[in-house]
Amino acid sequence: MTGLIVLLLTMMLMACAGQGAGHLAASPAIGDALSLNEPRGVPELADHAFVAADGATLPLRVWLPDGPPKTVILALHGFNDYSNAFADPAKEWARHGIATYAYDQRGFGEAPLRGRWVGARQLASDVSAASRLLRARNPSTPLYLLGESMGGAVVISAVTGAAGGPRPSADGIILVAPAVWGRTGMNALERAALWTGDQLFPDLTLAPRGLGITPSDNVEMLRALARDKLVIKETRVDTIKGLVDLMDTALAAAPEVSAPMLFLYGGRDEIVPRAATEMWLADLPAATLMTRRIALYRNGYHMLLRDLEAPLVWRDVESWISDHRAPLPSAADEMT
Repeated sequence: MTGLIVLLLTMMLMACAGQGAGHLAASPAIGDALSLNEPRGVPELADHAFVAADGATLPLRVWLPDGPPKTVILALHGFNDYSNAFADPAKEWARHGIATYAYDQRGFGEAPLRGRWVGARQLASDVSAASRLLRARNPSTPLYLLGESMGGAVVISAVTGAAGGPRPSADGIILVAPAVWGRTGMNALERAALWTGDQLFPDLTLAPRGLGITPSDNVEMLRALARDKLVIKETRVDTIKGLVDLMDTALAAAPEVSAPMLFLYGGRDEIVPRAATEMWLADLPAATLMTRRIALYRNGYHMLLRDLEAPLVWRDVESWISDHRAPLPSAADEMT
């Protein structure tokens, strides 16, 4: 059973930065989860923080162009990662007039409740509040939500209302290898391992290593993640279960996705199975090329924005934002 849970954790979108042998260890003294869900005030964007209505302070990173932005992107990072994930593409986008905002989602990076799962509703509520603040700050500027991996599942759950609560304000969504592998894609043993682990060992932490999963061909980047203290290396079993719940929600929400969408997926993605991705795409409502574009990067891995060919992806994002009708410069949209 332990081996199955470790495999689940690896496959389910962790940052995949560690190397070596896997192990199971008792959870460190994290303390009781704090309740941060009761509104205490009005949310606000400070220079280096997004302060939610319940008082939670989420570290914020911002990359601004020299002049007024022509477009704003609110970016959500993946599982066990944090907002710095977007540093390289955001710097490039800033050179072309695009402002990028990214915050550490609750439970990750330097945000409150590090290592704990706060729930899909809370994560969706945060992105909705942050998007409305950015809309108020840039009322005449197009605003897009970009979600990578787990962040993509949060975006899907938020814009469709599947997670509950108010929907975000956005002119479109950009999904980068979104986490849409839920229980329907698991076999009976995997589902049983997840349920049993959550029931019996919720506070145990797992460190999946040495399982042969390749999240990116950018080895130097992966080594940097392994050294980065803000990237979570060991994950609680109940947090894994929460991630699966989120992915279930995102998978089921496909028929409700009506926003203009750019969907990006790597042909060598070993984290989110292609079958699950194709199932999600097949369940989308009908749309025209004007409102939806799907791109497959044959040599792309899960971490498309940080792979060795990442600049191709960055340019495609810029192009689609500029003109939803235009073919992507990389021609990746012709490979689907």
